[in-house]
Amino acid sequence: MSMTMTQEIIAEHCGGGEVKAGEIVLADVDVILANDITAPVSIRELERHGINKVHDADKIALVMDHFVPCKDIKAAQQCLEVRRFAREHKIKNFFDAGDMGIEHALLPEKGIVGSGDLVVGADSHTCTYGAMGAFSTGMGSTDIAFAMATGKTWLKVPSAIRFVLKNKPAEWIGGKDIILYIIGKIGVDGAGYKSMEFCGDGVSHLSMDDRFTIANMAIEAGAKNGIFETDEKTAEYESGIRARTVERKIGAGALYEAEYEIDLSALRTVVSKPHSPENVCFTDELDETAVDQVVIGSCTNGRLSDLEIAAKVFEGRRVHENCRAIIIPATQKIYLDALKSGAIETFINAGCVVSTPTCGPCLGGHMGILAKGERAVSTTNRNFVGRMGHPESEVYLAGPAVAAASAIEGKIVPPEKVMGGYEK
Repeated sequence: MSMTMTQEIIAEHCGGGEVKAGEIVLADVDVILANDITAPVSIRELERHGINKVHDADKIALVMDHFVPCKDIKAAQQCLEVRRFAREHKIKNFFDAGDMGIEHALLPEKGIVGSGDLVVGADSHTCTYGAMGAFSTGMGSTDIAFAMATGKTWLKVPSAIRFVLKNKPAEWIGGKDIILYIIGKIGVDGAGYKSMEFCGDGVSHLSMDDRFTIANMAIEAGAKNGIFETDEKTAEYESGIRARTVERKIGAGALYEAEYEIDLSALRTVVSKPHSPENVCFTDELDETAVDQVVIGSCTNGRLSDLEIAAKVFEGRRVHENCRAIIIPATQKIYLDALKSGAIETFINAGCVVSTPTCGPCLGGHMGILAKGERAVSTTNRNFVGRMGHPESEVYLAGPAVAAASAIEGKIVPPEKVMGGYEK
């Protein structure tokens, strides 16, 4: 019996052979990731055990993105600790203010992760790199310390669910709509410790940015990871940053616990209502709920195509007088590309705030905290109670088109309400 895509990658990193769901294995790791919040915990664990040398400095990536530029003294101390560690161990993939980006957009952009890799990170959204045909998963900082010290990690091999994406989505439908629709269908625990594996003719209609968004939010369905079959778009994306693309396809006979078919052509834009990503409805089913703030950015939707979609909606329009709109390009390169394309000028002319790359508001850190009773539409990945500020604030998750349209209207609306062609 053939293995799933995830199982194949794990088996290759265990010396070959076959692995089975539920088996505990010790696997070699290609990339080890931590950030300004999680890396200090790993560093202290290494020091606590008297480990003064990492296994391979070139396999470690440290990204200062959550509270950088530092929002307070504690954040500054955390970053200082990581800077010292990076210098001491000669970590070449160390990214700080001015050079950094949001980690899960930055690492693919820099060619640090890619197809066929096994990647572990002290951040739950490390599963993003499955868009490229990698096995990537988040874990705790203590486990990351072990990986830094040994170059290995232990894993329980996950079982899998197959998602067959069919047909071409309509104009405003993006990766966020697709993954929110799926989470709404299976629930936040519907893929508990399983691999979500995506295939089907519909994948060819999705950009790499769409795939990053979908893989990024696999964790919101409880998954161990999300992973896409590789194709010409994967190879084209990797051609400028990697030596080659490692082909990943679902083999005949691979065992899946369940299979879902998603007709992309039938989807409408969706919104996830408070206080769970599974609380999904179609945007046009909401009663034009008023919003105080819109955030477009994050490791989920801060890539260039996300900004260009938002700019298309904002062009020639203004943010509603009762709303604030914050735009956060996910990396410095994306920021520059958005400047060159005119998107940043469009945002500023529309009355938006444009920020340096940061995770900031996504986790209630800085750059857009909500007050009591305030409501936000955000292209981020979680809308738990108090996620972006006060426990009595509310977060609605959406894609960039819905977010931009809602900023203009001052209430949650589908993009067609602003761009034309809207029928209730």
